[in-house]
Amino acid sequence: MKIFIYLVLPCMLLVACGGNDHKDMAQKTALPLMGTWKLISGTLIEKGDTTVTDYTKVISFIKIINDTHFAFLSHDVHLGKNADSAFSAGGGPYTLKDSLYTEHLEYCNDRQWEDNDFNFTITITNDTLTQTGIEKVANTGINRLNIEKYSRIRN
Repeated sequence: MKIFIYLVLPCMLLVACGGNDHKDMAQKTALPLMGTWKLISGTLIEKGDTTVTDYTKVISFIKIINDTHFAFLSHDVHLGKNADSAFSAGGGPYTLKDSLYTEHLEYCNDRQWEDNDFNFTITITNDTLTQTGIEKVANTGINRLNIEKYSRIRN
């Protein structure tokens, strides 16, 4: 009995504790988009018109993604003191299957956007995330192609 307590029980505890490490590693590998991302550029194509925004100049925009939810925060870089004063925020759950990333916008400061799903194809190369998809919000008339390029923020 003492052999069981001194040899077998510690082995069982090690195996039980070590199992979660493999699960955590698998989740991190399966979800390479988890983390904090800074929007670098955005391209909107709507009705033949293309608008490209450089998000390193006037607007600062980040997206935070954990294992179940995303959130975004955006504001002007002039602390709300210029004509370009702006703030936006939103978030909700998401799904990821291969490169198909779908956001369900549950919360948004522009309430017309809430309760919509947005489907994107994503690619991640090193620390760059590119997401491409159609943004369609029926009650606003918005129907456009959105291409966003993010850079991973490292701590």
